[in-house]
Amino acid sequence: MAKGIWIIFEQRNSEIRKVSLELLSQGRKIADETGEPLVAVVLGHGIEGLAKEVATYGADKIILVDDEKLAEYSTGAYTSVLNKLIREGEPQAVLMGNTALGKDLAPRLAQRLGVGLASDCTGMETDATSFLSFIRPIYSGKAFTQVTSNVRPILATIRPNTFTVAAPDASHQAEIVKETASIDPADLRAILKEVAIAASKRPELTEADIIVSGGRGMKNPENFAILEQLADVIGGAVGTSRAAVDAGWRELKFQVGQTGKTVSPTLYIACGISGAIQHLAGMGSSKFIVAINKDPEANIFTIADYGIVGDLFEVVPLLTEEFKKLSK
Repeated sequence: MAKGIWIIFEQRNSEIRKVSLELLSQGRKIADETGEPLVAVVLGHGIEGLAKEVATYGADKIILVDDEKLAEYSTGAYTSVLNKLIREGEPQAVLMGNTALGKDLAPRLAQRLGVGLASDCTGMETDATSFLSFIRPIYSGKAFTQVTSNVRPILATIRPNTFTVAAPDASHQAEIVKETASIDPADLRAILKEVAIAASKRPELTEADIIVSGGRGMKNPENFAILEQLADVIGGAVGTSRAAVDAGWRELKFQVGQTGKTVSPTLYIACGISGAIQHLAGMGSSKFIVAINKDPEANIFTIADYGIVGDLFEVVPLLTEEFKKLSK
């Protein structure tokens, strides 16, 4: 009989990604409601030190798979290892973040296991008949659908910043199980030689609690400096619309939208962004949206919680100065 809720953890250089802690915190609530054990699965190399930290966020059991072949993410290797673990462990549900890794790994894992996949979910709760139900946006975020499954395991990816990370409990103890990785050389079709990481003190876009984004209204790439100043003061990331990327003002990695990154920050500040459907699909689930645009008819105002009709080149510097005063 299927048993347990498994959270597939993401870690980079032995640092746990926030979305994994969000899932573990929400998973703890569901485990308490259903009486199911909560299991954290961590793959990588030199990761034993992470077990204590993971335990403080509520895991009942931690499965560690430590192997030098897993030091960097590899689609084939991770799929092979997790497929074996899940088939042996038979969990009720397997959850991971809807991140670049999750989007790559989850569909392949679903195919191996012969199950469906609820992707990019923005809600999750217990269900009397199917154990779990999920809410996910459809039609570019214009509608939402409820997804359930009677096939085990239930496999789903959850959008970052959907759930709140619970306060850690240093007294919480978890069973730690070390598993070996049996990786077929055929699964290592691609070998990662090097990872180039851009140096930045700002948070990664998909995990940021605050995002300041600029669109065509920024007029030129140099003007994004005023958004960067505001973001640095309030501890946010800087995003952009597709129009600014198409104009060559910003790199694709900063694009928010249907063909860019999907974000769900606590605060999203849209500066000079008209509010095309493509962009709204990528940030519409933000908890609070502030729009700054000199066009009072701009579509962005239809979903904004707060709107400022004005010249962003006057408004944004004023906001920056006010936030500086508050931070002193």
